[in-house]
Formats: sequence, structure tokens, C-alpha cells
Amino acid sequence: MRFTIRTNINKSYKLVFQHFNLELFKALKPPFMPLEVSQFDGSKTGDLVKLKVGPLKQDWVSEIVEDFENEHEIGFIDVGTTLPAPFKQWRHCHRIININENHCVISDEIEYHSSNYLLDIILLLPMYLQFLSRVPQYKKFFAKK
Repeated sequence: MRFTIRTNINKSYKLVFQHFNLELFKALKPPFMPLEVSQFDGSKTGDLVKLKVGPLKQDWVSEIVEDFENEHEIGFIDVGTTLPAPFKQWRHCHRIININENHCVISDEIEYHSSNYLLDIILLLPMYLQFLSRVPQYKKFFAKK
């Protein structure tokens, strides 16, 4: 299952990317979701993010498998290497797209799979809403930068 959420930010794409760090990661924590960060290396190829998620504190480990930067965008891709049930695959492409010197778009491009397609469909609405909740969180966070 795939979906994309885009957020307009009135800051330069390079400034926005400079703040893609642990502080932002914690600010984007989903509402009502217990989340504990046990490791956050950053957003360069080979970096790891290790979490304990949900009330059962299940392990979630993602590895940054690609990072990129040019005059049009900056970003990175994380892939789940250890995922909580019911997820079997996870890929999240984070793109900060340059619009002009004072405006960019953050694009969260999510792809996930569970053990079956019907479950993927059932998970779509809560997953979409969880990432949609990032829009006001991003705006609030970057209004202070």
C-alpha cells in the first residue's frame, strides 16, 4: 500500500533539512501512540533509528538506505529492518522539495505491506491519518525556526 502526504513550509529547503533531527522526530510523534527512541543516528546512508512502539513496546528498526541532495530537493529513504506486527515491509521516502528560496514542500512517501492485502487496506486509514497529523506538527515546528 502506498500514499503520500505533502506539507508546504515557508522556509528554504536547506534550512528545513538542517532540522531533520531528533528534536523534529520527537515533535512528530503520533498522538496517542507510546513511542520510545532508543537510537537515532541521523539521516545519512547507513544510519539507524531504533524505536519501541505501542503499548507492548514492540521493536521498530529502520535503516537509512539512501540519502540525496541537489538544487531541487534533499532527502533520504528509510527501510524497516525489524518491524512490529502486522507490518512485513516498510519504506519511507522523506523529500524536501525546493520551490523557491523561501518555500519548500515536505513530501512523506510511504509504502508498507502486512501479511495480506486486505489488512493493508484496513491499515490505510489509520496510517494515512497518522501521517496527516504531521502537517500541523511540521508547520508549528518550522514556524519557530
